[in-house]
Amino acid sequence: MIDFTIDYPEITKEIILRNTSEEAIMEHYLGIPVKKGMFRSPLRQDDKPTCSFTRDINGRLIFKDFSGAFYGDAFEVVKHKFNVSFKEALDIIAKDFNIKDTKIVRKLNYTPFKTKSGSSDIKVEIKEFSEEELNWWKQFNITEDILHRFKVFSCKSVFLNGEYLTRSSKNDYIFAYYKESKNNIDYFRVYFPMRSNFKFLSNWPSKMIQGSRQLPSGGDLLVITKSLKDVMTLYSFGITAIAPNSETLFLNKNQYDYLVSNFNKVVLFYDNDLPGITNMNRIRKIFNIDCIWIPRNLSKDISDYCKKFGPEKTKELIEMGKNYIYGRS
Repeated sequence: MIDFTIDYPEITKEIILRNTSEEAIMEHYLGIPVKKGMFRSPLRQDDKPTCSFTRDINGRLIFKDFSGAFYGDAFEVVKHKFNVSFKEALDIIAKDFNIKDTKIVRKLNYTPFKTKSGSSDIKVEIKEFSEEELNWWKQFNITEDILHRFKVFSCKSVFLNGEYLTRSSKNDYIFAYYKESKNNIDYFRVYFPMRSNFKFLSNWPSKMIQGSRQLPSGGDLLVITKSLKDVMTLYSFGITAIAPNSETLFLNKNQYDYLVSNFNKVVLFYDNDLPGITNMNRIRKIFNIDCIWIPRNLSKDISDYCKKFGPEKTKELIEMGKNYIYGRS
């Protein structure tokens, strides 16, 4: 049993979908990508691919098991997976995606990432970085030493729940962000940078923070950004940074209070697109945190800015950002 707090008025389906997507919920709890094709069901013992994703007449994303064992949307997946009511399913999603709207304390008997047949299991076959892969990272001012520091590995193959999933190629790099091994589970966030859809596969709990293991005990400036790639680019220019699992998630109050007490200045730095600005405004209202972003006509984030304009221009931009931050203090 675990305890958690949710604000009142109660969490609704509409509130959740304003803060995250059906696809994110499906991938988080099923541990498989939302894409075309047939899959083995993560909700039962399935010897052959019998499931697929589709849209119903109302436009809802549906996970369909052609054996007849399951048919439902993202919320029904959570209900089925944890054997809970619809209201409890909403609370589980709100907790895992850090969506807060009321003040109710609930006890729920569930463990994140557990299915009826066990834990979502990601295994990777590691290889040496190729020269081409290192050159790809170099666009963002990220060196091999930085990749090693942040436990980023090049993958030859990826396996999900004991089954072969995919392998890398010259046109499809695969990188694995390793977090930790706990209770016989390896926690990976697998990154497919050259794919237009389904760029990540992860079994990280939502509370895990990217870059937290490399974080010093304290310091002057801490930037909270939206991806590990941006964390590493900022690190290459001497800026300490961390990133939640996505822009729709954020730190809990205890995590945020700890950082504020150990760093002189904490700043939020998300993308300048609509989701990024929307989430920064939402977080700013809750935590009263200073927000910065790159002008939209230049680039959406710091790693892409570095790729587009190079290290020297990126240094200049960072110095301008620091002057702006401390000018407001």
